[in-house]
Amino acid sequence: MRALVVEDDPGIGSGLTASLRQGGYAVDVCQTLDAAWAMLSVEPFDVMLLDLGLPDGDGLDLLARLRHRREPSGGRDALPHRDMPVLIMTARDGVSDRISGLDSGADDYIVKPFDANELLARLRAMLRRASGRSKPVIEHGDLVLDPAAHTVQLAGEYVTLGGKEFALLLTLLQARPQVLSRSRLESALYGFGETVESNAIEVHVHHLRRKLGESLIKTVRGVGYFVPRDDDGTGGTSTRAR
Repeated sequence: MRALVVEDDPGIGSGLTASLRQGGYAVDVCQTLDAAWAMLSVEPFDVMLLDLGLPDGDGLDLLARLRHRREPSGGRDALPHRDMPVLIMTARDGVSDRISGLDSGADDYIVKPFDANELLARLRAMLRRASGRSKPVIEHGDLVLDPAAHTVQLAGEYVTLGGKEFALLLTLLQARPQVLSRSRLESALYGFGETVESNAIEVHVHHLRRKLGESLIKTVRGVGYFVPRDDDGTGGTSTRAR
């Protein structure tokens, strides 16, 4: 999962980055509205954490532009982030401020200072709602992934996964049965500027198959990878998917 943090305080940004990475997120940080808009225009994100008092304006302006897909010039906006979950994090603690933020399109609102564990819990709840899930865990056959506990069980037995392996499995399970390209998976696992080996995704997929079974993740040659739904009948092999 990839998070964009829009926060002008370097100390807070650094702390958030550490907490989010520990929670399994790939993280990018922007300190201004313009930088955030530029990043959203070229990179895919799963969630945004948005401060309001920024050097070049109010975070609510960015939120309004995002929700309405409106370019400043009035031209057509190709941003794919219109429905991306947004968590406002700010020192503005008045009831009217919270109402304004939520009515402007935010999915949640947390007042600084806040506990990092509460922030992560709020993000999990937002992403759960965005994916249409009600359960806190993700189940697929006899596989159970718990985003909060950061654990995976297969047939009742815990399986140890590396951080990137867990993030890749979570991304594929949440998108199932959609096929995700290697570049999309790289974007979900690695922040902007992070070094990514050319075969990193293939290596992570190989490790997941070795630990969880060869049939879990399918390959569509020349396209990408996917996890089939439990009942979609794609559990076997074919000339295109394996």
